[in-house]
Amino acid sequence: MPAGVALVRVVVAIDPAGGGGDEVGIVGAAKASDGEYYVLRDRSLLATPLQWGWEAKKLYDEIRADRIVAEKNYGGDMVEATIRNVEGGGTMAYKPVTASRGKAIRAEPVSALYERGLVHHVGIFPELEDQMTSWTPDSPDSPDRLDALVWAITDLIDTASQGVW
Repeated sequence: MPAGVALVRVVVAIDPAGGGGDEVGIVGAAKASDGEYYVLRDRSLLATPLQWGWEAKKLYDEIRADRIVAEKNYGGDMVEATIRNVEGGGTMAYKPVTASRGKAIRAEPVSALYERGLVHHVGIFPELEDQMTSWTPDSPDSPDRLDALVWAITDLIDTASQGVW
């Protein structure tokens, strides 16, 4: 990150696994004082609920997140219950989000920010970047890392437009 730039809002986004063998997308991102967005971590993994719950909590603490944002389409309240059941999970701010439009449509505002050079990766995230460059609407696989990234940046965009900070 550029010198003198402060993180203004920080989130951890979770995209739960949609089926057997899928990863749980867990991505940390921030909106900064320069008005730009920063992808801080990709902690996506193939794990049990307890394992990914712990990973989300560790990331929340590590990047000093303001809240968890999680898709609730798969499993309803399961994501919130999972993170609340890890030690210290009851203290995290939580916002459920519902996917009501297709992945490609949800990703368009985030894609536009990338095209304008307003989203930056703080580090190298090979698996996430592979999903970003290879996924198409016709792809049979669910891009869990990419979905988590889209939820994170979308929440940061929505928060900014609501005048929260």
